[in-house]
Amino acid sequence: MSIDTIGDFLTVVRNGLMVGKRSVSVPHSKLKEEIARVLKDEGYIKDFTMVQEDEKPSLKVMLKYVSGEPVIHEITRISTPGRRCYEKSKQLTSVIGGLGISIVTTNRGIMSDKQAKKLSVGGEVICHVW
Repeated sequence: MSIDTIGDFLTVVRNGLMVGKRSVSVPHSKLKEEIARVLKDEGYIKDFTMVQEDEKPSLKVMLKYVSGEPVIHEITRISTPGRRCYEKSKQLTSVIGGLGISIVTTNRGIMSDKQAKKLSVGGEVICHVW
């Protein structure tokens, strides 16, 4: 059993994109829901919904494709349970020269690196997406 539920969530999304699935389903948590919200707001996924299955809630993520090509080219876990990675607002690194985003958990919630820079808050870098 894995302890890194966020890493598992990102892996399910990555694997779903590799085989061309329209949607993937993962066990629900508030953190995963917020990460999916950021991905939707930034245009990397179509939508997400919470589904009640067998008394256990799950998160259904509808993946996005353009001309048969997945919108998400790479999704990489940065901060792991064994090695946390924190960055200040001025030190948030851009992903692929600004083409991608970093998802950051801050004291104001989970947001993209662009929003964090705008609000001048830093935090733990969860993942990079491009």
